[in-house]
Amino acid sequence: MMSLYCGTFFRRKSFGCYRLLSTYVTKARYLFELKEDDEACRKAQQTGMFYLFHDLDPLLQASGHRYLVPRLSRAELEGLLGKFGQDSQKIEDSVLIGCSNQQEAWFALDLGLKSASSVRASLPRAEMEAELGGSFVKLRQAVFQLNSADSSLLFTAQAPPLCLQAQALLRWHDGHQFCSRSGQPTQKNMAGSKRLCPANKIIYYPQMAPVVITLVSDGARCLLARQSAFPKGLYSALAGFCDIGESVEDAVQREVAEEVGLEVEDIQYSASQHWPFPNSSLMIACHATVKPGHTEIQVNLKELEAAAWFGLDEVTAALRRKGSFAQQQGEASPLLLPPKLAIAHHMIKKWVEKQSGSPLTA
Repeated sequence: MMSLYCGTFFRRKSFGCYRLLSTYVTKARYLFELKEDDEACRKAQQTGMFYLFHDLDPLLQASGHRYLVPRLSRAELEGLLGKFGQDSQKIEDSVLIGCSNQQEAWFALDLGLKSASSVRASLPRAEMEAELGGSFVKLRQAVFQLNSADSSLLFTAQAPPLCLQAQALLRWHDGHQFCSRSGQPTQKNMAGSKRLCPANKIIYYPQMAPVVITLVSDGARCLLARQSAFPKGLYSALAGFCDIGESVEDAVQREVAEEVGLEVEDIQYSASQHWPFPNSSLMIACHATVKPGHTEIQVNLKELEAAAWFGLDEVTAALRRKGSFAQQQGEASPLLLPPKLAIAHHMIKKWVEKQSGSPLTA
C-alpha cells in the first residue's frame, strides 16, 4: 500500500507488524529502483516531467524581471519533438534527476547534444526557443547575473539544485561516450545513472572531483582572493583540488601555502556542495586560522590575481549589498562576493555572524 504523504508500509517479519517509512526514505528507495530497473524508469517517464537543455544550457522563460524554469509533460514533449521531425525515442536520451514526494519523476533532456551511439540528430536552437517561448541560457552566466530573488525562482529548493545537477550529469554523459579500455561506444542505462561498455562489460559511474574551499581568518579579518577569470571586483575563499592520497586537512594546508604563502591551523569542516563549473566537483568547505604573528600574504601569481585581508565592516557591507552583479559592479565599492547559490557566500556569511555574535539581516 502506497501513501502519498507518509511513505510505504513494509512488513517486519520478526515482529509481525508494519513499519512506516519516512517520505525521504520512500523517495530514496523509489529513485534507487528507477536507477537499477530500466523498465521501471521507462514507465516513470510516461508520467514524469522534463526539463530541457540545449548544448548544456537550461531553458529559461522570462516573467517580468525574473526567470522561470519551465518543464514539460511527456505528451507535451512528444508533441514538440514531432513538430521538428523527431520521434519519442529521443526521450530515451534523458537522464533522471529526482522526483517529488508523490513520486513524480523528473528528467533532463538535452536537445542539442548527440550521442555517439544514436542516429538522432540535435535540434535547432533558435527554432526551439521560438517554439518554447524561452531562451537557452548559459547557467554560469545566469548564476552571476540574477539577483537573489531571481535565483530563488531559477533554482528549486532541491539539494543540489536541479539545474546544476542536471547540467553536470548531461555533461558527464556527453564526455564519456566511449570506453577508455576498448574504445567502443558505451551505452547509458535508462535513468542515466551509469554507462556500460558492451564489449567488455565495464560499468562507468558519474564521478566528482573533491575540492577544498577554505576561508582563512586571523581572528579579526578574513582572507579573500580573486582569479583573473572572476567578474570584476569579485573576491572569494581559497579553493583547490585535492591531490591523490591527501586528506582534506592536508589539502587545505597545501592549498593555502601554495596560493598565499601562509600556514594554517585549527581546520574545521563546515559544509559541502556539488558545483558543476567547469566540471563536476564536490566543494568541501572549511574554516581555518593562521598561526599568530604570521599574516603577511605572498600571492602566487600563477594561481591568483590578488589576495587581501578584509575587515568585518567591509565584508558585512558587501553581503548586504542589493542587486545583480552587473548592478553592483557599477557601484563604488571594490568588493563583490560570490552569489548566494555558491557555498563560498555562506562561508563568508557564517564568519561574519560568528564575529558579530548575531545573525546577519539582509
